[in-house]
Amino acid sequence: MPKDISHELFSHQIFPFLEETFEKVEGIYLDRGTSLSETLDTISAVEASTPPIEGGTSIAGHVEHIRFYIRVMNDYMDGVTYEKLDWKQSWLLHTVTDVEWVELKEKIRDDYQGLLTHLRTFPDWANERRLGDVIGIIAHTAFHIGAIRQMAKALKK
Repeated sequence: MPKDISHELFSHQIFPFLEETFEKVEGIYLDRGTSLSETLDTISAVEASTPPIEGGTSIAGHVEHIRFYIRVMNDYMDGVTYEKLDWKQSWLLHTVTDVEWVELKEKIRDDYQGLLTHLRTFPDWANERRLGDVIGIIAHTAFHIGAIRQMAKALKK
């Protein structure tokens, strides 16, 4: 059994997972209509700005946090390290207007597209940082999709 996974095999597997997580469910692991983009398109700015419990985070906060994580991991895959990273700043956004909500959804789509462009430049996946970070982005975003979907359900009641 070979020890290495080919670049082609890994790419062939990882890009559909990213697409399902961020763009459109094709039946790999999420329920139909529950990708990040599909989920966010069902949520209004008012819902995105309203924490389901007093003192809780908002959906807009989760989206901004996902954006922050993507940007940091994108840098980290290239060897960029931060002396001190303030994760709390990724949770500072609480409320959005209708226009800001549209802009935030566009920004996360742009950050995702930038991530895809970046990942496609890798000559191989034989790098622990790159391999772990791309898997981490999928898992981290999937966690937040679940949280966002539960928050949206609570807010729509």
